[in-house]
Amino acid sequence: MAAEHSGEATPAPYLLEARDVSRAFPGVQALDRVRLSLRRGEVLAVVGENGAGKSTLMKILAGVERLDSGTVLLDGRPLRLGGVQEAQRLGIVLIHQELNLAENLDVAGNIFLGREPRRGGFLGLVDKRIYADAEPITRRLGLDSSPRAPVAGLSIGQQQLVEIARALSLDSRVLIMDEPTSSLTQRETDRLFDVIRDLKRGGLSVLYISHRLKEVEEIADRVVVLRDGRNAGELQHDQISHEAMVRLMVGRELKQFFRRTHVPPAGNVPPVLRVERLRLDVGTGQPISFSLRGGEIVCLAGLIGAGRSELAETLFGLRRPLSGEVFLDGRPVRVGSPAEAIAHGVFLLPEDRRSQGLVLEASVKANVTLASLQRVSRLGLINPPRERALARDLCQRLNVHTPSVDKTVGLLSGGNQQKVVLAKWLTRSPRLLIVDEPTRGVDVGAKTEIYGLMDRLAGQGTAILMISSDLEEVLGMSDRVLVMHEGRLAGELPREDLSEEAVMHLATGGGHGS
Repeated sequence: MAAEHSGEATPAPYLLEARDVSRAFPGVQALDRVRLSLRRGEVLAVVGENGAGKSTLMKILAGVERLDSGTVLLDGRPLRLGGVQEAQRLGIVLIHQELNLAENLDVAGNIFLGREPRRGGFLGLVDKRIYADAEPITRRLGLDSSPRAPVAGLSIGQQQLVEIARALSLDSRVLIMDEPTSSLTQRETDRLFDVIRDLKRGGLSVLYISHRLKEVEEIADRVVVLRDGRNAGELQHDQISHEAMVRLMVGRELKQFFRRTHVPPAGNVPPVLRVERLRLDVGTGQPISFSLRGGEIVCLAGLIGAGRSELAETLFGLRRPLSGEVFLDGRPVRVGSPAEAIAHGVFLLPEDRRSQGLVLEASVKANVTLASLQRVSRLGLINPPRERALARDLCQRLNVHTPSVDKTVGLLSGGNQQKVVLAKWLTRSPRLLIVDEPTRGVDVGAKTEIYGLMDRLAGQGTAILMISSDLEEVLGMSDRVLVMHEGRLAGELPREDLSEEAVMHLATGGGHGS
């Protein structure tokens, strides 16, 4: 379906509007009657927690996703978008967080990709005037690279400018930027902001999505806050502050699904895990130090891209640190592979259970016993009665709802699949259990059961490092919270100081690293 304007032309105070836009996916109401308005020559920031609906709204405005109900208006007239190309033809261009460049082409080739001037028709050779056409655009953006330079050799900041150059070549009126500084240095970020201010002076409007609230304070003319797929509030320029944005982002009442029963160990108990000046290959590369005692549940909080999963994968031997030391029960260890981590009693429940934690085509019993085949084998052969007995015992203990341990695990619900992954590690009596987003995609009942399992494991002396983006979960389950921001430890919060505002303040760069 082609994009069309309909209705009479009327004076419009806004260039682009979303009125009561709703969008649902299976089991999720991503947007619920969201409203947004963008003036000409304005930088409008859209902020919110993970899952607030920001990216879905931007994709609708850019023609990537369709809306279920509501209206999008351009110049005051209702708009129907049939796809990305239709949106671009009208001057609405989305620059994704993950840059979408052809690294085998040069700068000019990327700017005009799919629209190259050619000699001898569509199938002819690319005309050399493509470089002359690219020159004024790159000069306007201050891109200090030749239009003939291969994109693969440019820095991330320069590649970001190439993306913007491509948008300008489309005669953009609205530029949508999704986390544009997530991979940039401070110098590259400053340069990008200079470009945005220059584009604004030229009349271009910018929708700016970011978790970095300090940057939003610096660049935004107004801020729209989304929470749980709905409008949570709007801040005018003189109202924008880190505290005001956080207050709107987390303004719901706290609903605790589970109340901890286990009392954490005293501070003089020796740690199971001690991390000393560990430097990751992501973010700022600043050293990270912390400790975790047996019987304690410590949460790694932070926004997407903060480095939480990378830290977990490093502790489990999936990644190599740049430097630093890891101590288990007071002894220095080098964990070069998951097999070595498991040998030390360190286990990881991964964020994506389906692709990383389970063999979906195999049975429940095969998955439960996968990490402890020596317990159910003799002379290298699996003993089926022993395998079945162990699987049944653990499924009963974890209340895995399955008609049989022979059932294919891929057919179970998300909550039961997660409990199968936990059961697999419980066969090995973990010393340190790392759980990455343990209740993502499971219902409330399954969440409560998983929380209970974690609480009982802590009561038995297991040290648990939990990664979670669910602030209710963070506050309800944690003895302490370590907050990460851009690959560094931004701060530590003891249980008595925990609040959604305190966590979000550190997660969005409001604190000082340790």
